Amino acid sequence: MRLFRRSRKTEDVPDPRTAWPEQPVPEDAAAAAVTFWEAWFALLPEVSAALGDREPHRVEHDLCTIVEALHPRLHFSLDRGHRAIYSLVLTGQEDPELRPYTDAWKAAAPPEDAIWEYHDSVPPVPDPNEVTVNLGETRVALADVRVTAKVDESAGRVDVTVFHPLIEELAPETRTTMTFLPLDATLGERVAAERLGKVELVTEARDGQVTLLELREMVGRLGSPTPENVGPPD
Repeated sequence: MRLFRRSRKTEDVPDPRTAWPEQPVPEDAAAAAVTFWEAWFALLPEVSAALGDREPHRVEHDLCTIVEALHPRLHFSLDRGHRAIYSLVLTGQEDPELRPYTDAWKAAAPPEDAIWEYHDSVPPVPDPNEVTVNLGETRVALADVRVTAKVDESAGRVDVTVFHPLIEELAPETRTTMTFLPLDATLGERVAAERLGKVELVTEARDGQVTLLELREMVGRLGSPTPENVGPPD
């Protein structure tokens, strides 16, 4: 599972007694996107070397800097790609105020090739049943996640509950992650935001629960707008 990194590193946080410095937001999203891609290509040899050595932390600070210059509230990740070897994901976590910046970033992106693919929201994984994540000291297999799904076809949305047998072993601060991570992994961040209504984590199994792949099928049948990126890539 991909690891998201905020656009500012923890060690950059100032003393809590100091006012947080105002971070400028570019007025021209399109121009800022062009500047991002120029910086990306200048940094790309170092990124490639760091990934080849399995030491992505070597370029994290530089990537944080160029992402922050596009917009200080954006998040990013480097991960294995579906169609290419690597993927670069830049996301505003479905914040409508950030959409102009991610849209401009995607529009200015270079064509995908055998090495890199680019996503302006978290894409779904091909098969969530193959994903295991570490939440604190607990290894959580998404294959064991079960959900109930109440479909409102007229609204095109689904209310869900999320259950995992190990939920009681998770610290309270990681339970929110366990609520949304399986859904984003299954549907993709954008489709999850568009199609899911009420989302609740439950601590006991319930009647009528389905697997994550069955949830993906339900959402895929909801009709227009079709979840374009749900399911394994072509």
